[in-house]
Amino acid sequence: MKLAFWKKSDDTAGQVDFGRLPRHIAVILDGNGRWAQRRGLPRTAGHKVGSETFRTIATYCRDIGIAYLTVYAFSTENWRRPQDEVDTIMSLLKRYLLEAIDTMERDNVRLRFMGDMTPLSVELRELVDRCNAISDRLTGCLCSICINYGGRAEIVHGARAFAKDCVAGAVKPEDLTEEMFENYLYSAGIPSPDLLIRPGGELRLSNFLLWQCAYTEIYVTDVLWPDFSKEELHRAIASYQRRDRRFGGVKR
Repeated sequence: MKLAFWKKSDDTAGQVDFGRLPRHIAVILDGNGRWAQRRGLPRTAGHKVGSETFRTIATYCRDIGIAYLTVYAFSTENWRRPQDEVDTIMSLLKRYLLEAIDTMERDNVRLRFMGDMTPLSVELRELVDRCNAISDRLTGCLCSICINYGGRAEIVHGARAFAKDCVAGAVKPEDLTEEMFENYLYSAGIPSPDLLIRPGGELRLSNFLLWQCAYTEIYVTDVLWPDFSKEELHRAIASYQRRDRRFGGVKR
């Protein structure tokens, strides 16, 4: 996996070839808390602004023809944050789900939720189920939202599911291939990300899509998520389009 850093002197916005966009973009929504703290605001204020940034970027990805968008909204580790911050994130999720239920069919946008939903409130789980039911009859851009998600937990979840099928006699351990195992992951049926964008400047995957990002191109920017704009997205895509993707091979 490669890292690319955007510098303010490197204005690559406007150099995007919209005829060869990445099929699948993944984003780690990082920097909400720091954005707020730098302004003397509570961390919860950053999450509220960050949620609006998500709407803007998700809508723009749909408009330019990105087929798949996957965002890291709340990790399995995020439950350790202050309770008021967790409550704010869940409140924002509820508001987003309610709005999505009203607009998904109009916009032809599918939603998918990746992660263990069991710790969520009954109300949130019911809203997730309603979004899933609507998505089943749509054909447009698929936006996957990772909630209570961890890459290692996903792999363990898949391994347990495969083991259960082995015990039931449906499959044999020696039958397992990488392609088969992908069907046991939360992301079953979704192609691996072509581009992973990490706002906030951190140089780590943070337990996000560990299996899926084996050959994903990574773009890191110091811009915090609430300040992430269409122009920043252009820079990330332009950087991706300059990469030489060999997938472990050599260019002939």
